[in-house]
Amino acid sequence: MNTVIVGGTIVNEGTQRKGTIVIEDNTITSVLAPDEDIPSTSFISLTSQLQIIDATDCYVLPGIIDTHVHFREPGLTEKADIESESRAAAAGGVTSYMEMPNTVPQTTTLEALTDKYVRASGSSHVNYSFFFGATNDNVHLFSKLDPHRVPGIKLFMGSSTGNMLVDADESLEQVFTTAARLNLSVMAHCEDTSIINANLKAVCEGYGNDPPVSLHPLIRSEEACLRSTQKAVELARKYNTRLHVAHISTADELELFTPHSSLKSQRSNLNAQITAEVTVGHLLFSSQDYSRLGTRIKVNPAIKSPVDQFMLRQALMDGRISTIGTDHAPHLLSQKEGGCVRAASGMPMVQFALPAMLELVDQDVLTLERMVELMCHNPANLFHVNRRGFLHPGYKADITIVRPHSPWTVTPDIIESKCGWSPMEGHTFHWRVERTLCNGNIVYDGQRVDPKHKGQALEFEH
Repeated sequence: MNTVIVGGTIVNEGTQRKGTIVIEDNTITSVLAPDEDIPSTSFISLTSQLQIIDATDCYVLPGIIDTHVHFREPGLTEKADIESESRAAAAGGVTSYMEMPNTVPQTTTLEALTDKYVRASGSSHVNYSFFFGATNDNVHLFSKLDPHRVPGIKLFMGSSTGNMLVDADESLEQVFTTAARLNLSVMAHCEDTSIINANLKAVCEGYGNDPPVSLHPLIRSEEACLRSTQKAVELARKYNTRLHVAHISTADELELFTPHSSLKSQRSNLNAQITAEVTVGHLLFSSQDYSRLGTRIKVNPAIKSPVDQFMLRQALMDGRISTIGTDHAPHLLSQKEGGCVRAASGMPMVQFALPAMLELVDQDVLTLERMVELMCHNPANLFHVNRRGFLHPGYKADITIVRPHSPWTVTPDIIESKCGWSPMEGHTFHWRVERTLCNGNIVYDGQRVDPKHKGQALEFEH
């Protein structure tokens, strides 16, 4: 389908301007100012098969790239699967995702990795890729990975089960040295397991075997996060490994990353070998919200204090944070019952991340241009995604159109995730996703996701 998007305000590379986007098949062919004519060589002069999208009063953004999701397939599909969660992604303006390896089986073998790509090719409504999981004994497989196919290595330095917990010094050094030699990025979940275990024992002695969820930040404490993140940063510096620290949750951790006050210096910071992600949940919630939302916001690392939340928000604009992800992690509500021990950790956020971050724009926490950098440009640059993340001629036509001043309330019937709930239920947003285009096709029209549309495997440049 050939498409022209007219009348909208294009947000791209730090600027906002009215313009027209011309799409031929799955690729952007022109990005024009309002007074520029569509080139005579365009398909418009050659065919009558033309779709015009009127984006008047809307903002036209690159499609959101979520570099941190858990879609639960295979093995945990009672919670979610690739079809359902990619549908939620499309409804939320997300056109590409990078999925994590802690499924059943874990994505720690080449066979399991291939299986996920096969599954996604038949069921994912948007573009996809999958991290390869590090274990204590699979580093020898890193050299067999196709770096044009996988975004990198996911390393759990805490908060995992089985052999995906890698915290012994010798094993960690093997992961960092091998990844550096092969020029593979490492995304690390950083929490110190020994500190968590000691905290859990102490809290259980005072509050019983399943303490209230409000104590979760005491168990998965600021110290546990800081100690582990310090170790990851030290190893990355020692071995010159490309490191992206997932879901930073504390003010103290932010001190390990260099502020960059100007937009130019923030962009140059993408060349740094060590960068940080913050999640939507840690930006939206603080420990004060446990009384209202309970285990619905129980995640690892824990949602922490209002001071931590404030400092994470501050870091969005000064360059210490490079990407915003969701850590989308669905569970059935029955699995969220209990306290710190019994309730599962994780929440579904991929459908509501973009409207939530646009609310932070309205609150002057960050600018719209910076939000696009954090959710579109920087994910593409950091992971070397080929021809996505920007609105440029020659790039794939992954585009999200959003409308301000268009209130709507989250109700159970609009939740696309298979688990059927959201911590945002009852919340009224004031930005609406009007259209999601993936590879030039309207995958979400503002009301429903096209069930026939399938995304493409992401490609990475190295």
